[in-house]
Order: sequence, then C-alpha cells, then structure tokens
Amino acid sequence: MYSNQTIFEIDPYCYPFEADIKLRMQKYKDTKKRLLKEQTDLASFANGYLYFGFQEQENGWFYREWAPNAQEIALFGDFNGWNRTSHRLSRIAEGIWEIFLPGSGALPHGSKIKIQITADGQQFDRIPAYCKRAIQNPMTNAFDGQIWNPEFPFAWTDCSFRVDEKEPLFIYESHIGMSGQQEGVSTFAEYTDLVLPRVRKLGYNAIQLMAIAEHPYYGSFGYQVSNFFAVSSRFGTPEELKNLIDTAHNSGIAVFLDLVHSHAVKNALEGLGAFDGTEYQFFHRGERGNHPDWGTKLFDYGKPEVIHFLLSNIKFWLEEYHFDGFRFDGVTSMIYHDHGLNGAFDNYHKYFSMNTDTEAVTYLQLAVELAKEVRPDCVLIAEDMSGMPGMCLPISSGGIGFDYRLGMGMPDFWVRLLQNKSELNWDLGALWHELTQRRPQEKVIGYCESHDQALVGDKTIMFWLADKEMYWNMSNFTHSAVIDRAMALHKMIRLITCTCAGDGYLNFMGNEFGHPEWIDFPRMENGWSYAHARRRWDLADDTSLRYQYLQSFDAAMIDTLKKNRLLFLQTKLLVHDEKSKILIYQKGNYIFAFNFHPQEDQMARLPIQAPAKLQLLLHSEWKEFGGQYSHAAVDGVENVVPSESGISVYLNNRCAAIYRVTYQ
Repeated sequence: MYSNQTIFEIDPYCYPFEADIKLRMQKYKDTKKRLLKEQTDLASFANGYLYFGFQEQENGWFYREWAPNAQEIALFGDFNGWNRTSHRLSRIAEGIWEIFLPGSGALPHGSKIKIQITADGQQFDRIPAYCKRAIQNPMTNAFDGQIWNPEFPFAWTDCSFRVDEKEPLFIYESHIGMSGQQEGVSTFAEYTDLVLPRVRKLGYNAIQLMAIAEHPYYGSFGYQVSNFFAVSSRFGTPEELKNLIDTAHNSGIAVFLDLVHSHAVKNALEGLGAFDGTEYQFFHRGERGNHPDWGTKLFDYGKPEVIHFLLSNIKFWLEEYHFDGFRFDGVTSMIYHDHGLNGAFDNYHKYFSMNTDTEAVTYLQLAVELAKEVRPDCVLIAEDMSGMPGMCLPISSGGIGFDYRLGMGMPDFWVRLLQNKSELNWDLGALWHELTQRRPQEKVIGYCESHDQALVGDKTIMFWLADKEMYWNMSNFTHSAVIDRAMALHKMIRLITCTCAGDGYLNFMGNEFGHPEWIDFPRMENGWSYAHARRRWDLADDTSLRYQYLQSFDAAMIDTLKKNRLLFLQTKLLVHDEKSKILIYQKGNYIFAFNFHPQEDQMARLPIQAPAKLQLLLHSEWKEFGGQYSHAAVDGVENVVPSESGISVYLNNRCAAIYRVTYQ
C-alpha cells in the first residue's frame, strides 16, 4: 500500500494508530476506484464544468443541470423575454437534465439567465450551479446568472510560467476589493496597475487572492461562497482577472486562490442551499449539514456527485484561470465532526478518534492528487490549525498530500507575548519552541499575522505595539518612546518569524508597513462605510512618516533572504540568554542575532570554533529602516579572531542583524 518512507517511520507517534491510517488509505483507494470506473485518472473524471452548465456548440448551446429531486426545470432570461414556460429541460439520466438551444446566437454574450425548478409541488428560482458569472442588481440586491462568452477570448502570454519548487515562497495575501486606497470596492484592473508593481518591488514571489468566487455578502471576506465557478463580478470581469494573473506571471509572481470547499453560503436564491428543493443534494442532512458557528452549509464529501462537483471546480480554476495553486480554507473544520471547536489537539487520540471525518480526509487526498495531475508544479497549502499528522506528507507515505500547512499557532503566540507589555517578561525559550516546532518532514508557511489578525475585534501587531500613538506620532518630526519600541519590535518579529517559523512566509497586504487601520467591511453598525475596508498606501509612500521605514525593511529582508536562499537552510540555536534577552541562531554560514532587551546594549559571544570573518548583511537599526546607525558604524563589528576566542558582536537594544560567516 505504501511506497518510500512511511508515516510511521517519519513520525513514530503514529504507530499506535496504524489501523486508523490504514483505514484512511483504504477509503482513499476504494473511493477513487468507485469514482473512476473506466477512466484512468482523476483529471479525466473531474470535467463537470465541461459538461454541465452552458456549453457552446457550432450550431447552438447545450445547458445541463444535476438536480435529482426536480420534477421540472425551465430556463428563462433575456434571451426569451423571461418566459418561464418556453424552454423546459428534459430528464436525460438519473438526476440530470438537458436542453439544446439551436443557433449560435441563441444565448448572446451578457444575457441574464435563471432557472425555475419545480419540486415537491413548489416552484422556485435558482442560478445554474455551474454558472460562470453572476451579477447583482443594484436596486434589488438580487443576483442573476449571466452568459459570459466574449467574441474574442483572452489571449494568454504566460504559457512558460511555472512555480519553481527550489525557491522559497514569499506570499503576499491580498483581497482585491479592499486593495485600493480610495473608499469603495477596488477592481482587478486597479490591483493589476497599482498593487502588483508594489508586490514586485517588495520582492514577494506569490500572491494569494481571497474572495474570488462569487459571494452575496461582501463582508463575509469571501468565505460564504454562492457560485463556485463564477468570479465575483463586484471586482470586474473574468478577462480582467485573467489579465491580472497573466501580468503577475510575466513578472515572475505565482498566483494562488483562497479555495473555499469547507462550506457554502446557506442561501438558496443565489447559491446551492436547497438547490433542488432538498437540504441534502450537496450537503449533509439535518444538523450535520449546518456549521454551528459560521451559519453555513457543510458538503457531503461521501456523495460521488459532490466530489465530482468540487474536483471539477479545482480543475476549472487551474485550467480556465491559470491559478498556480490553492490555500484550502477551513481544513480543520472539514476533517473533524466537531470542526475543531471542542478543545486543543494536545494528544494523538484527538486526530484518530471517532471525531475524524474520514470522508472529508478522503476528499482532500483526491483533491490534492487531482491538482497535481493537472498542474504538477501547483502549490497546495492547508489551513489546518489542528496539526493533523501526515497533512503534508505524500499520499504514498500514508499522508494527505499537501505541500504546506499554515503555521497558525505563531500569530496566536505573538498576541500572547504582546499582551505582556514588557519584553523583560517574554519567555524566549517558549518563543523559540513555537518558532521551530514542526512535524517531521512536513513543510509550513510561517507568518506573524494574516488577515485574521487585522479584522475588527482583533489587532495587528503594529496596533498591539503602538495603539493610538500611531495616529499622532508616526511623523519623522516627533518623538515617541512607544513608537520607537513599536518600530523596533515590528521589524524583529517579522525577521525572526520569516526565518524560523516555516519553509515559506506569508504577509497580508499593508501589514509590511504597519497599516494603522483594522479591517471593517461596510455594515449597518458602521453606516455602510468603506473607510476601514481599504489600504492606505499613501502612508507608506509619505516620506515625512515612519511607515516608509517598515516597508523598506520588509523589502530588504526579503531581498536578503532570497539572494542567499536562506529559508530552506537548517536552523541551529547558538545562544539563548533569558537574562540578556538574546537569541542567536545559525542557518548554514549565516548568523541571525536578536537582542530583545528594551534598555541594555549587549556584547554577545558567538560559539564559532574557527578563525572567521563576519560580514553584516542586514541590520534592523540602519537609518534607512528608521534606526540610528549607518552601514559604516555597524560594520565595525567585523573582525577576525583566533578559534579559541570566538567572535563577539555588539547588539544594541531591540535590534536584529544578519551576518555571513566566512571561514579563514
């Protein structure tokens, strides 16, 4: 059943749960066999978007829908004067309906369409499940489906782009709608013109786009999807998204989709809720089909038609839009019956007990395998806070197959530290443990904060550090001890997280320069304001303000790490001094030195056992980063010493530095 090194050899703590893991693998094999039948691979199976929905032919259009409980389905819209009786579908197979509309102009580009379903003696309107565009009526807020078939298809120029697995990922997490500076909803075109150049200049080599699939409620951050094959029309057209991705690729930037297969909006008029009149077409029956906290519907991953729908969605995004991978949202919620809501995962029994949703685990294995069949270089990231063993091990080893897991514990740990106002009380041993703990051979995307920490009700790191002082004392012409501390620690936190907490790094847009505003989408309580659903790029670009220095440090940090290929190197702790608040560690021939002490400068001895020279590559307190030192002044720590003496480096309070070691 297994090949290469197995999960039991990689993680011996899994041995007591061998039966559970063998069951996992058997369910995966059995489900795959049941789905494929005569087909040879999942990529051949996951073609729902090429069969269902609207399919143009030389002499007309086919429209097909899966609605097993329907007794009658009628297509109506602009094309037939909204006539609900003239275009009835025929049942062609169990649960599958079809109609052919003759003539190449039968469904003109831009036509609004809906379907009327009759089931259980009732009639109700729906948007076709595979509809590739849905638009909202600004007067009624109701959604219609829309035929999207422009005369001239988008001409891609990125065919040679591939994700280089030998390069560490630096991911710029982005939300299109709130990426503009002005109040309102920003667009794909604006992001392409204004934000992508910033991403490229900062040095990030990937963007992760949130809220792309259509969602009725803007304030849901895109996590309550209604139309899984439709790009959110509030941000622009499909061609404008394609142009964004094409432009990114031609700039050497990969584009990942924040994929929401963990749940769906409960709405029926816009989404899949009660699509054919039943609660169980796509979702579990009864309470199992409802998320207790999110108010959303939960997919039945054991149903072949649901697996087909979701796998087809993955292939669609990869092939139609050239996405380079996915961050799978809500994996913890998917793989446990209690959705990970009932306590910490503090022992292995909690991963392999009756609480595990094995059907969801099987679906994820199939999703991973399919994605790699379609795009072998695509990147798959699991948002799993539980740390399920094997999440990022190959399926052939008994794992689930993801490339990376998000290091979700790190942001929470930083918040706990920052709630304690003095660094003198920080436990650096606990910090080091949190930064470096990993499941063996499983890769992690490290981050100190994402969009989650920026939402109203939480705080960004800069807000924890500076609070209201940010509004009054970020000028170059004022002095504030609070701001001095915030600036110093903001840089240190980012550098130590980026270099220790994972095999890749993620940052939410604007946080690199300490964006001062929380995220608060328009709602009744704030007067439907967009004031806090945007990004204040002007603050980072204003040379009279100190935000510029944080942005400059972020760019220099990424440049240094990329040029020297530092993220993939093994990390070794050299100095851990709780009294002096010093942490120093080594990655290859590079030394990373941190002095967290709030007052005292330190001389730190490095245990390097050979005559060597230190070359300073980066210092958080250089003047271009808002500090007090020039390159020349700090370069004075370079020296060559006898092997028995080691090397001493001078570290001013609240600073971080990177040195290259050259042995003589």
